[in-house]
Amino acid sequence: MNEKFKRKILHLLFPTRCPVCGDFIGSMDRFCNDCDGKMHRYNGNHYIIGSESFTASFVYDKNIIPAIMLMKDGICGNAGYALGNELADKLEDDGIVDKIDVIIPVPMHRSDERARGYNQSDVIARVIGKRFGIQVNDRAVVKIRRTKRQKTLDRKTRMLNLKGAYAVSSPEIISGKRILIVDDICTTGSTFTELTALILENGASEVRCAACCYTLDPHEKTVIPDED
Repeated sequence: MNEKFKRKILHLLFPTRCPVCGDFIGSMDRFCNDCDGKMHRYNGNHYIIGSESFTASFVYDKNIIPAIMLMKDGICGNAGYALGNELADKLEDDGIVDKIDVIIPVPMHRSDERARGYNQSDVIARVIGKRFGIQVNDRAVVKIRRTKRQKTLDRKTRMLNLKGAYAVSSPEIISGKRILIVDDICTTGSTFTELTALILENGASEVRCAACCYTLDPHEKTVIPDED
């Protein structure tokens, strides 16, 4: 079924809402105009060790947090569509799309994914994959050990927390391929760094990383327009 037609039908049954404020919006809209105007687009140059590039759509702040939390709370709504397409736009603008063979969402431990009902990174990845006709594989890399929540840890402890947490279950999927790893938020880049190293060790020709939001380092150069 055509995506536009599908969304219009769903809109008749379950009117589309802005994933930030909850106001009703059009069937193909991502956010309401008011919320969209308040968001800060990310234009920095964060570096992930081993990765060819890093792409992010938004600065992680109060203006985008409600949409992110909607997905983390297991509701999703219009958030997956909105965030996925925003990241797809940025990947296209940055010239990354033609450099991807396979998209791999950051995996969740199966018990955590079962509790939430889905992996939000997989939802976002599939929006991107469907839009550009790129394969998405959520089983090539798996999380084999539960870890502490990254946001509760400092930079050094984040890296230690992830050691041995992931494994490649299907190396044939990534061997010789150009891989894009997708996540919802990047803070220090610890998760991306760990997965990038693992995927390269298992034969990927190159790895790129992308997140819907990036949490600014106080020392990082980026431009955030003054709010009206």
